[in-house]
Amino acid sequence: MTLLDKGDKPTGGGRTGEPLVVLDGVNKWYGDLHVLQDINLSVREREVVVVIGPSGSGKSTLCRTINRLETIDSGSITLDGQLLPQEGKALANLRAEVGMVFQSFNLFAHKSILENVTLGPIKVRGQGKAEAETRARELLDRVGVGHQADKYPAQLSGGQQQRVAIARALAMNPKVMLFDEPTSALDPEMIKEVLDVMVDLAEGGMTMIVVTHEMGFARTAADRVIFMADGAIAEENDPESFFTNPQSDRAKDFLGKILKH
Repeated sequence: MTLLDKGDKPTGGGRTGEPLVVLDGVNKWYGDLHVLQDINLSVREREVVVVIGPSGSGKSTLCRTINRLETIDSGSITLDGQLLPQEGKALANLRAEVGMVFQSFNLFAHKSILENVTLGPIKVRGQGKAEAETRARELLDRVGVGHQADKYPAQLSGGQQQRVAIARALAMNPKVMLFDEPTSALDPEMIKEVLDVMVDLAEGGMTMIVVTHEMGFARTAADRVIFMADGAIAEENDPESFFTNPQSDRAKDFLGKILKH
């Protein structure tokens, strides 16, 4: 079963849908450090883009600029044709369209799993409690933790908490999902259960931008791989071409190091 019903997703042109997220000439500095250098990236509706690269290459910063958790110094970012607002209610409304799953699960410890998933739809979307709870239970079932709905985050494993975090993001019916190294805080046996949920999501047609070290996921689930180095996009290609025949020396060096292990 995929995680999306047909009604959850705007109909587009399959994997060749319209551009949904567009970064145009994006630059960001931390003091003298140029962490994002003239980033140009267009992600189409229903496309799965995986961003990989060495630590410190700007991957997470790139991901966090797309819902303005990080500001940019120049360039522009648009979501579904609209420029990212600077602040205020317009920014809050836009963030509701962008689901984000972090390295840490960021669940509210004092709220039950069900409450964690229904909070956004009730407070931001204005859904009624009964409707929000029905949808939340459906999503929790789909990510395999429906039987944990009445528990609190501390009672769940890391893998279960991350699957709750994915359900929480999906409950807002976002246009795009951002994943910032969603498995890097997990024990090895928990990684697969989270990646399985993400693969289902990709197969269901969700637009996804995924920063990850999981090369198996990149090879099997991505439509396109973006390789970053030193704050810039050094290479991009389909997974098969990238992994079997990288073009840049930086990518060859990176793959040579990680694929030997």
